Parts: sequence; structure tokens; C-alpha cells
Amino acid sequence: MDKTLIFICGATCVGKTSVAIEVAQHFKTQILSFDSRQFYKEMQIGTAVPNVEELSKVKHHFIQNKSIFESYSLGDYQREATEKIQELFQTHSTLVLVGGSGMYEKSLTKGLDPFPEVEVSIREELTLQLREQGLPTLCERLKILDPKSFESIALDNPQRVIRALEVCIGSGKPFSSFKTQNPIKENALDYNIIKIELIRETEELYGRINQRVEVMMEEGLLEEAKSLYPNRSLNALQTVGYKEIFDYLDGKISLDFAVEEIKKNTRRYAKRQRTWWRKDLEIHRFHPKEKQEILSFLEKQIL
Repeated sequence: MDKTLIFICGATCVGKTSVAIEVAQHFKTQILSFDSRQFYKEMQIGTAVPNVEELSKVKHHFIQNKSIFESYSLGDYQREATEKIQELFQTHSTLVLVGGSGMYEKSLTKGLDPFPEVEVSIREELTLQLREQGLPTLCERLKILDPKSFESIALDNPQRVIRALEVCIGSGKPFSSFKTQNPIKENALDYNIIKIELIRETEELYGRINQRVEVMMEEGLLEEAKSLYPNRSLNALQTVGYKEIFDYLDGKISLDFAVEEIKKNTRRYAKRQRTWWRKDLEIHRFHPKEKQEILSFLEKQIL
């Protein structure tokens, strides 16, 4: 039997974890995460990592395996995940990968674009500028250096803006010019790949997002963010759920407003995720409740 990778994709809060666990149990295998927000062990509540009970059902990899103080790039993940997949395929014929970070899934299935190495000092300088002058200043700089990237990337995502800028500055060429080159095909995984996107109606998904944020606050998101506040300039913390609480702790907004901003920004994040997966012509779509249909479909695809 060919080695098979089953990707369970979808927007935040759609219900990927329970489906992935059931699929992994059915095929007696393990799970690898490609959710870039869940790599960091200091960020538990705000990233909604699987709980202890869920983690005990199936062996998970790339969940809270890094520290926010470590430098960890897309390339690092691609390399480590590839090595782990090859290792696990020594004892398993099928593996399950689950997450909502499209670029991380693409790094495994399509390979990486050939971006140049960039000096760490450039990123540090840009991170300092972000903290002192704000994201709009960085966006204006990107507009000058690379208009194409300014038009195409998520400008409300500091990590994406900094990444584009550091390549522009470090290479002397637009970030967009490297994305038009052919991917490094030898980095793509050469296995049987099946991709499933879990989908819900927009109103249903947004309701789940709003409810999850309320639960996060009840479970201690404010306290978790307070403990991370001294390190708020770190790249890993420039993400929804933390940056809004940091604004509250800075006295810029009220706590109630911060909570509403988390809900709004999470909904926006989910919308971008859905747009990403919608463009994928290789993906098969199911509602999370259609677990039996998913298993039947996978059985036919694998056999």
C-alpha cells in the first residue's frame, strides 16, 4: 500500500480536532499539526490547543513543542515535519495532519519558494520599528519597496508584513519576485495526499468563534496574556487573542472592547483561511458532523 497523508484543513473553530482524532483512531495512526499558532508551549489558552483528554487519545506532534523565545520559521517546520513524517512512515502506512495554516500545509505538499537567507538583525530592527511606530508605518514602507506584496498579503498580520519587508531589505529585490519562481520541487512530499476541508455555514462558524472567545476568557486568557506581556514584542505573540489584550494592558482600550476585537479579528482570520482553502482544487469538503461519510470516503481513496 502506498504511504498516505490525510490533511484535515479548515478555518479556526470549525471543529478540526475531533474529526482528526476520529480519523487517526480509525486508521490506527498519529497526528501532526500544521497550526503555526499552536507550536508554542507558553500560548495554550489563546491558541485553543487540544485539551489533555484529546491529546491522550492519539499521539500528537508539533503541539506546544517550541518556546516563544525560539526562532522558528516556515522552513524550519517544513524540514522538521518532513523528517518526522519519514520517521513515522517506518511504522505507519497512513498519517493525519491537521491545522489551519495554509502556508504550512503548502510547504509540505508543494515545497518551498526559494527565498534568500536574511540576517536576523533585519527582523529585529523591523520588530522594534513595529513596537515603536506601529504596523501602518511598516505597511507604508512595504508599499514603497514592493507594491505587489502590499496589494496581496494580509496587511493586518504583522508577521506577514515583516517577512515581506525583511526579504526586500535583505535581498534588495521585491518579496513578490521570489514568489513567482518555481517552488523547490525536491522539498515537496512525494506521497499519496488526500486533503479534506471542514466547512460550516458562515453564521454557524462565527457563532462558534464568538463562543470560543468567551470560553477563553473564562479559562484565563487575561492572566495568560499578563504573564506574556513583558515579552509582547516577540514575533510569536503578534497574533489574535494576545495583541488585543496587550492593548488593554497598555491602557489603550477597555477589556470589553478588547474581547470584542478578539472576536472580530478571529472572524477575519477565519475568512482569510476559508478564502485560502477555496482556491485549492485538490480539496474535498465535508461538514464536521459527517464523520462517517469522511471515513467512508477515505477508505475508498486509500484502498
